[in-house]
Amino acid sequence: MARLNTHRADGRAVTPLATSHRAARGLGGSAVLGAVLVGTAFTGGSAAMANDQGLAGGDEAPSTTQSAPAQETSDAGQETLRQGDSGEAVEALQAALNAEGADLPETGYFGSMTHDAVTSFQSEQGLEIDGVVGTETHGALDGDSSESAAPGGTSAPGATSVPTADSSSSVVDAARSAIGTPYSWGGASMSGMDCSGLVAYAYEAAGIDVPRTSGAQAEQGRSISEAEAQPGDLVTYPGHVAIYAGDGKIIDASGSQQEVVERDIWGSPTGFVTYR
Repeated sequence: MARLNTHRADGRAVTPLATSHRAARGLGGSAVLGAVLVGTAFTGGSAAMANDQGLAGGDEAPSTTQSAPAQETSDAGQETLRQGDSGEAVEALQAALNAEGADLPETGYFGSMTHDAVTSFQSEQGLEIDGVVGTETHGALDGDSSESAAPGGTSAPGATSVPTADSSSSVVDAARSAIGTPYSWGGASMSGMDCSGLVAYAYEAAGIDVPRTSGAQAEQGRSISEAEAQPGDLVTYPGHVAIYAGDGKIIDASGSQQEVVERDIWGSPTGFVTYR
């Protein structure tokens, strides 16, 4: 007798489609969710437990910064610049501010020192004091720098473009002055500091503008080899940054020792960075 309405081979059971879907929902859902949660726990756990022994995230300041907004342009087609921006346009801004009497290292990073120079210039020019370089501020900078040369020809744009050897020594001196300061996540003062806070503190004391977090400090500087490193340069790790003190030593805010210390370079640094 012929079989009716069947498409299966002998001896092989076939689960109906609807039943198979129910099984996937009833059993697979929790299994898959469990796998995701376990995987997430392992992934998140390793980052959360990391410290300055070479694991990611050890000394990074709390993530409170927002993503940088899309770059604006002024009416004249120039970029609107604000704190946190970086690049050639910021470097040109720093050169223009230096031509007006500022004393900025032309790092191409718009940090607190550049912000202060902008607000000072805006105040002198009678502009809105907002620290943002838009159409009016660009215009005032362009007009002033094109109409007047430096007094007596003794100064020119870019004359103070890089930190000097003295400023590099000042970085190390300032960092050494902080030895023994308690470790404090997100701190940047003598009452408490983390790794990037120590760098910000020491570099500010030397008159060098750098970003605030360890990741940005590593990215914005110029990458160099260990052989090129000089005192005051940075030694970088995943989620951690230290100041090179020379002779194979660093000064850093140690999460494991809970204070700022001077010690031998430990572990396997990911790189060396300079703002010279």
